[in-house]
Amino acid sequence: MRMKSKLIALAVTAALGFSGMGFAALSKDERKAETTRINNEYKAAKERCDGLKGNAKDICKAEAKGAQKVAKAELEARDKGTAKAQSNAKIAKAEADYDVAKEKCDDLKGNAKDVCKKDAKAALTRAKADAKVQKEAKEANKDARERVAEARKDARQDVKQADYKAARERCDSLAGAEKDRCISDVKARYGK
Repeated sequence: MRMKSKLIALAVTAALGFSGMGFAALSKDERKAETTRINNEYKAAKERCDGLKGNAKDICKAEAKGAQKVAKAELEARDKGTAKAQSNAKIAKAEADYDVAKEKCDDLKGNAKDVCKKDAKAALTRAKADAKVQKEAKEANKDARERVAEARKDARQDVKQADYKAARERCDSLAGAEKDRCISDVKARYGK
């Protein structure tokens, strides 16, 4: 139970840091330091499992390996900041939870064990599906924002062109040097 509490605390800390970071790319040194920290935490967690026996030891090892896998995926997501990397981090979390749940099912017998494994598999499938939907939604939102920005740019250009033509037309009511000066002013104002 103590290991699970530490893993939850680690996941919450990572999630809070992950959500507030703004997804800035990490420097090579920062990435190396984080990777070293993750690997050291894994080694320490794995060593704590050595004193356990049987399935408790297997569960402990699965928790340690899962925490490492999740931390690496979250590091990647923090570094890249893409919807795909964020989705991969969620999938890594789901797979780590699944591996631990499978090990816990080994303590059961018969139908209870089968049900436990099916429930774990269903939770994994649900989490993967949710991650995929969230990734697609983020990418769709990004595409929509880009399309809206492009439409605004086109609209500004269309309005500017229409305003230019209207201003040019006003100059046609003038004659001679006054008309030339008006056209010159209009061209300067509209960057023509």
